Amino acid sequence: MRQMIRIAAAGVLIAGFSSAALAASPWGMWKRPNGSIAKVWPCKGGMCGKVVKGKGAGRVMFDGIKRHGGVWKGKMKHPGMPRFMTFNGTVTLLGNKMKVQGCAIGNAMCDAETWVRAR
Repeated sequence: MRQMIRIAAAGVLIAGFSSAALAASPWGMWKRPNGSIAKVWPCKGGMCGKVVKGKGAGRVMFDGIKRHGGVWKGKMKHPGMPRFMTFNGTVTLLGNKMKVQGCAIGNAMCDAETWVRAR
């Protein structure tokens, strides 16, 4: 009986760690405030993100931005802006939310949106 309790407890712990690890990962599908869906995946030693459904579908938003501590930084694009424009970008994971920020003219003009994990 005790052995069964230990096995059940171990299973609960493993399930808890697995869901915590998933929540801590930026990889997967994210819903933007405008309702479109972006896919985020590891690439080029960093992070890539692309709008895959809805407004702006097919547009790459970031391509290999690198991790610096708890954030990813690099050049980003905005699906609503001309393709040639790039911004200084920062992506911060906040559990099941992701803050995506782009800045122009150094860090003088910034805009951000918060994405939520799509299910």
